[in-house]
Amino acid sequence: MKDFLFVFRNDYSALPVPTPEELQAATQKWMDWVGSIAAQNKLGDRGNRLKAEGKVVRPNDVITDGPYSEIKELIGGYTLVKANSLEEATELAKGCPILAFGGNVEVREINPL
Repeated sequence: MKDFLFVFRNDYSALPVPTPEELQAATQKWMDWVGSIAAQNKLGDRGNRLKAEGKVVRPNDVITDGPYSEIKELIGGYTLVKANSLEEATELAKGCPILAFGGNVEVREINPL
């Protein structure tokens, strides 16, 4: 099997602030989805959420706030999965709860060194 990275993106600033019940329901959907991948023995690492703030390091010692304030869509987290092909990994991504909130999942094969 090959390793793939799921990168979760969304315009988090446009999302309404959820109630505690909505947050709990959304968290349960994520846990169920990740659990279904794990049950297939295809979960490499559940990954983590990422904070919005950061820094971008560029050539010539240029450091800016990041990731990129000029875009609305931010990377919110990642997961590592195992699949036989890009197509199979893409099928796994189709169940991601972020899709219900207008977000997207970038699916990338990890190229071993």
